[in-house]
Amino acid sequence: MTRKDSSVEVIPTGAALGADVAGFDINNFSDEEFADIHQAWLDHLILRIRGQDIDDHAHREFAKRFGPLELSPKTKFTGKPWLPDFPEMSQITNKKVNGEPVGTLGNKDAYWHTDMSYIETPPKASLLHAFEVPPTGGDTHFLNMYEALDQLPKHLRAAIEGESIKHQQVYSSDGSVRRGMEKPESEDPRDWPGAVHPIIRTHPETKRQALFLGRRVKGYIMGMPLDESEALLDELWDFATGNPAWTWSQQWQVGDLIMWDNRCAMHARDGFDDNHIRLMHRTVLLGDKPF
Repeated sequence: MTRKDSSVEVIPTGAALGADVAGFDINNFSDEEFADIHQAWLDHLILRIRGQDIDDHAHREFAKRFGPLELSPKTKFTGKPWLPDFPEMSQITNKKVNGEPVGTLGNKDAYWHTDMSYIETPPKASLLHAFEVPPTGGDTHFLNMYEALDQLPKHLRAAIEGESIKHQQVYSSDGSVRRGMEKPESEDPRDWPGAVHPIIRTHPETKRQALFLGRRVKGYIMGMPLDESEALLDELWDFATGNPAWTWSQQWQVGDLIMWDNRCAMHARDGFDDNHIRLMHRTVLLGDKPF
């Protein structure tokens, strides 16, 4: 909740998550205003800033108010950032120069996922800023994983108590092999590289518990026979992603900056016509080891 005398205006989407924030200048705001923005983010999981003058510098400085930033995956794995002056930024786009991609994730669907769940300390948040958007498609959908856990049937809750998932790091959310990685010869997810995290994680700030699934492809519940892991993961994913009441969808406008809590919200993206350009810059905040 923001203070009653706050100049920051928080306008909930009316869905299970998400709010617009206004009444402040992203290039110049007070500590008190930031405290209100931070609380609104914890309350609503997703914040949208619309209609402000946001460049890469403003984006990065705003993100840094929430904590230290991760290097982009490309910078981390190849040493060559997408944006030389902003090694923390990923360029999310289907744009090509001389036939070569100048960003990642292209124009295909991006399936439900948590950003970088395949590392030991997944980001606590991601911020995505739109420079170009297609006339249709390319919408981003968000899912409240507090709600998914709270509504989980008793038999599923009992089945995952104390269990952990291995989150593979080979495939991106659009199904392509991640830059700097190679697909293992084995199709058994137990042989794939990745980090292990609890299926039920505790949010370090709100202290609420959320379902933490990462990505479906080549996920594995530790210690289970493979067929049992596959069946349980299928049931969990079908339940978590099957209820529109737990979601909110962002239809992008140029200049939008969206920030989501990566610890308790998953997201997905619609594909779009590759004849149109979608260009966005993303930062992610350093996180903690899930517990």
